[in-house]
Amino acid sequence: MAASVQELDLYDNLIAHIKGLEDLTNLTVLDLSFNKIKHVKKINHLKELTDLYFVQNKITTIEGLDGLTKLRNLELAANRIREIQNLDTLIGLEELWLGKNKITELTGLSSLSSLKILSIQSNRIRSITGLSSLSTLEELYISHNALSSLSGLEYNLKLRVLDISNNTISSLAGIGHLTELAELWASYNKIADFAEVERELKDKEHLTTVYFEGNPLQLRQPALYRNKVRLTLPQIQQIDASK
Repeated sequence: MAASVQELDLYDNLIAHIKGLEDLTNLTVLDLSFNKIKHVKKINHLKELTDLYFVQNKITTIEGLDGLTKLRNLELAANRIREIQNLDTLIGLEELWLGKNKITELTGLSSLSSLKILSIQSNRIRSITGLSSLSTLEELYISHNALSSLSGLEYNLKLRVLDISNNTISSLAGIGHLTELAELWASYNKIADFAEVERELKDKEHLTTVYFEGNPLQLRQPALYRNKVRLTLPQIQQIDASK
């Protein structure tokens, strides 16, 4: 009977320790979100797992995932993680969600050659590093950190969505080569220069959405701002929250 179970939802159950999963060897989806788990253990025998959720627990260390080569989606948001580590064997991983942790550096990602989505908002990251081997990356969510520069994206040529909101970025230098970019979320930074916006973004034919509210270029002339964006970037369909 246990071997036939493919999806198990143990969401919001006050669980502190992972146990009792020994026979569920055909599980593909396991949701342990909103519990009290401190340590990831006793799951790496579940070789069929494709989706694993640990949102809002008390996890401090990424561990116990070795050999889960079919894992496609790993959710570790809202924990107490300080370092990205022990992901080397997750060669099939396409989505990694690490928002609302205490991570200071982008490390331990170089083996994730299939990664398409990386979400690491609301951490303590000061610079974009460690992404050079992620040539398949399509979406990067890195808002609410401590970024002051966009250098570090030189090899992420497939990026379509980039969320850098709520940082201290003053220049868009570093994204001019991202020809596939479709959405740029850059609200609440220190971007002030329309000429630079034009230089870095005008040739991006796929770009349809930009968010610049809360930047000096919007705050300085709020009444003229939207028209200036349209003139600067005629391909844009959506500016901030309204079209």
